Amino acid sequence: MRYKKLSGWVKFFIVSIIALVGILMIYIVVDKEEKVPEYTTIIVKEPVIDSKVEEEVVPNASTLEYPSTEWAIHGGDYYNRRYSMLNQITTENIGNLKPTWVSSLGSGSEGKYSGEATPIVVDGIMFITTGANEIFALDAKTGEQIWAYTPNIAQDMDTVCCGWTTRGVAVGDGKVYAGLLDARLIALDQKTGELLWETKVAEWEEGYTVTSAPLYYNGKVYTGVSGGEYGIRGRVMAYDSDLGREVWRFYTIPGPADVDGDTWPTNNNAWLTGGGPVWNTPAVDPELGYIYFATGNTAPDLDGSNREGDNLYANSVVALNAENGDYVWHFQEVHHDIWDMDPANPVVLYDIEMDGKMRKGLGQAGKTGWVYFLDRTDGSPLVGIEEKPVPQLAEQKTAATQPFPIGDAFVPQTITEEDMKNDLGPEFTGEIGSIFTPFWDVPITLKPGPFGGANWPPSAYNPDTEYFYVLGNDHYMSFERNELSEYSEGDIYLGSIFGPVLNAPTRGTVTAIDVKTNKIAWQKKWDTLAYSGVLTTAGNLVFVGHNDGRLIAFNAKTGDQVWEYKMDAGANAPSITYEIDGEQYIAIYAAGNALAGSIHGDKVYTFKLGGALPEGQVIDASAKQADVDNPTGGDSTVSANPDRGITLYDANCLACHGNQGANGHNGPNLQKSDIAVSKEAVIERITNGKNGMPSFKETLTAEEIQAIADYVVTVISPLGK
Repeated sequence: MRYKKLSGWVKFFIVSIIALVGILMIYIVVDKEEKVPEYTTIIVKEPVIDSKVEEEVVPNASTLEYPSTEWAIHGGDYYNRRYSMLNQITTENIGNLKPTWVSSLGSGSEGKYSGEATPIVVDGIMFITTGANEIFALDAKTGEQIWAYTPNIAQDMDTVCCGWTTRGVAVGDGKVYAGLLDARLIALDQKTGELLWETKVAEWEEGYTVTSAPLYYNGKVYTGVSGGEYGIRGRVMAYDSDLGREVWRFYTIPGPADVDGDTWPTNNNAWLTGGGPVWNTPAVDPELGYIYFATGNTAPDLDGSNREGDNLYANSVVALNAENGDYVWHFQEVHHDIWDMDPANPVVLYDIEMDGKMRKGLGQAGKTGWVYFLDRTDGSPLVGIEEKPVPQLAEQKTAATQPFPIGDAFVPQTITEEDMKNDLGPEFTGEIGSIFTPFWDVPITLKPGPFGGANWPPSAYNPDTEYFYVLGNDHYMSFERNELSEYSEGDIYLGSIFGPVLNAPTRGTVTAIDVKTNKIAWQKKWDTLAYSGVLTTAGNLVFVGHNDGRLIAFNAKTGDQVWEYKMDAGANAPSITYEIDGEQYIAIYAAGNALAGSIHGDKVYTFKLGGALPEGQVIDASAKQADVDNPTGGDSTVSANPDRGITLYDANCLACHGNQGANGHNGPNLQKSDIAVSKEAVIERITNGKNGMPSFKETLTAEEIQAIADYVVTVISPLGK
């Protein structure tokens, strides 16, 4: 079992030794090692203070309370449980749950955007951000806009892996904090929306982005960086909440002189471009003083030939000291990943009695299709995890063993002969495999794929049922090795080609897992991706969103469906609950998703028992009501220029189909598509959609569709011929 915890004295001894070694290493690698950029913090409203002034240390809380009337933290509480003690709405009366207000934000409804944000509710105000990174403050009782903020983000960003999105904001110390897609962290005045400070976290031109919601805790704002597909070096940073200055930084890929640096080759600098992004918002144990997060894939993503070793701390759960960023422990879920099976799901903390003892638990749902249950004090398995031998391939430098959790997988992990017959059909003649089957120059179709298992949509834990609720994806993915290209800053750095199998079905699962046994308590299966997130409440309810626009409620104990409501766009964001004036509300941002292929929109829907919103009544809460930082910003898809076809493609198609038609996250490889050779066929498919692809006839003009078709047929298609 590959987990570690270092005692204070052992750590002091090791650090002392490697400090001496590090001095020598500087002379060896200083000319090649990544330099920490001196990013400028822009102070707008706060005075500059002496950097030597000591920070006040706020004592850790000894207990942690569940959210009562507010939803003040991205994960509901510092444990990321997404559980509320509100119980006014129950399985018995939920039939009377109806809309009470619907607000149109007028933002983020274009094809390139995805609505994935969790609303935050503090002091009766809801804070929500769209895929365009516009931030809104709404009256949580009426839905009316209080203020709106529009950042100035370059619309020609070409280092966005998976669609334009953000997963929310943080609120604390009188400020609203947001990570922007172009790798900035900003703080706004909570009451007015005025910019107070901004800090450049990294350079987006180098492949760095920020898509996760930041975390506010004890006077600090924590954020990680995305962009593992671009050969970044992942990191998590803590910033002073008053001024936005960096307090500490932890690299998720250690250097040669760091602890666990020997899990990377010693004969090259693969660690400098090793990946390890952080897609999720950390959890906090205030009693221990630790933050917890999961790290993403290695880079190059699908080619391990040049990065021999386990490649820590990629594909791991990591615990750090929240105050100073010191390493505490890690657990790696996939050693030497070559399948893009990085854990993007937020970690969830919980306390549970097992074998007569109270244990501090942690659950993380992986793309592998397993939930990894650990003791959060030291990273040891709370429910057994076994290291087992796996298939080997010398060219890929595969790991000898992989962790296999004891219990149930929540999605299939192998392709059977029956699957080939029922799902792939007689025309399929390729090779098949199962989890951890390596690949090289012959295409191999596997389960799970880069979509999961569990992807970014957050899981939840209910202390009443003692169940962990997770959304999963069951789909077929084909892998084939490409010749590894040289790393180029800001370019995709994958090393292989992957893509869904044409006409193969995609399914989703909604699963309740007993945290004491890692066994499935109940499961629902869908004929589409399960791609939203989970809310659970003391009213014995579980809420999840569906691609077709339904918000669905299940009995948390039995899994029986007890309620649903159909909205006008894909429900691809987590829902929340809060209370105002004694009434419990349920709210969700329904805006669709580029990767899920769902209908796009721009609305926040809010429900309560006996809600009496007239049919079709929508509040205009759009940004045009307020002064904005970027009055001429917005989607660039309608701008006329010589490269209009590629501009439109990047805005509407790149997230699913990938750069130049390959290595997308849900769409087939257009370089090898029979449809892509015919302009008429491409126009028909864009217009009407099919096989999980949505229709664009309502969002693109006929001229825009034709421009995309021209680009696909004349530029993309010949690449694979």
